[in-house]
Amino acid sequence: MLIPADALKGIAAGEITVAFRRWKRPTVRAGGTLNTRAGVLAIDAVEPVDDVDEAGARRAGFPDAAAARARLRPEGTLYRVTFHLAGPDPRIALRARAEMGPEELATLRARLARLDRSNPRGPWTEATLRQIAAEPGRRAGDLAEAVGVERLRYKADVRKLKALGLTESLEVGYRLSPRGAAVLRKL
Repeated sequence: MLIPADALKGIAAGEITVAFRRWKRPTVRAGGTLNTRAGVLAIDAVEPVDDVDEAGARRAGFPDAAAARARLRPEGTLYRVTFHLAGPDPRIALRARAEMGPEELATLRARLARLDRSNPRGPWTEATLRQIAAEPGRRAGDLAEAVGVERLRYKADVRKLKALGLTESLEVGYRLSPRGAAVLRKL
C-alpha cells in the first residue's frame, strides 16, 4: 500500500489513522505491518466498504468524503484500512550501522547474492549500488533508462536494497546510506 507523501506528516502526528483504497484484492492484511517514512504502521483492519463516510474521510486526512473519493482510482473494490503508528522505521537505524562484523557482512553478501540469483536480468545489486553512489539524487527513471530496465522494476529492486538498509530515498532519486557505502567498499 503506497502512502502519499502529503499524508506522512499526519500519520506521524497520529492524526491520520485510516486509508481508503480500491483494489482487486488488498495488498495489506489485518495484523500485518507496513514500513513507511513516518514509521511502522500496524494494520488493524482491512474491510470492504460501500462508500467513504465523512468521519472516515476526516480520519484519512481529507476535509470531506468527496475529497477522499476524488483521490481513489475508479476500478476495484473499495476498502477501508485502519492502522496505528507502531514505532519508528527500523530501516533508519539499520542505515546508520556502517560497522559490521564478519558474520553480519557474510550474511548480507549472501542476501545480495540471493537477490542477484532471483532476478531475471541476472546480477544487479552491486551495479545498482555503484550507480546510486555515482549519481545520488538522480531520478529513478533516468537511472533505470541508463541500465535498460523498466522504471517500476528498477524502483522495486532499489526497495529491496532499502529494506537491507543500503539505500535511502530522497525527494528525487536515491543515495547510499552509511551502511550501503560501507558494504560497497567491501564488495
